[in-house]
Amino acid sequence: MSLKSKLNIGGLGMLAAFVFYAIVGIICFVVFPMANFPPHLGIIGILSLITAYGLLKSRVWTIWVVVALFFIATTFSAYMLYSAFLADLLLDVSMIAYLILTWIFTAYTAAKRKSLEN
Repeated sequence: MSLKSKLNIGGLGMLAAFVFYAIVGIICFVVFPMANFPPHLGIIGILSLITAYGLLKSRVWTIWVVVALFFIATTFSAYMLYSAFLADLLLDVSMIAYLILTWIFTAYTAAKRKSLEN
């Protein structure tokens, strides 16, 4: 049995989106205690893991969580870039990468939302 049939994910793009949201959720929970428990980081982590689960199980409601996470991630990344611009190069690069990947996977998931209805 192939990995694709075991995971029940509709294509390589959905698998990439699942991996992205799962990794973001895990990273948020690893950084959560190191950053003195900011609530916004916990919310992003929870929503990312919920999105990963929804993509894994092809749930219809996943598109709504992806859209909500799009706005939350865009606001969070823009604020982090604004407040720490050129002060920490690693933070700047990671926030830009997170912002771009969030936009890409939101657009991809919205374009493939019909595969979530099956």
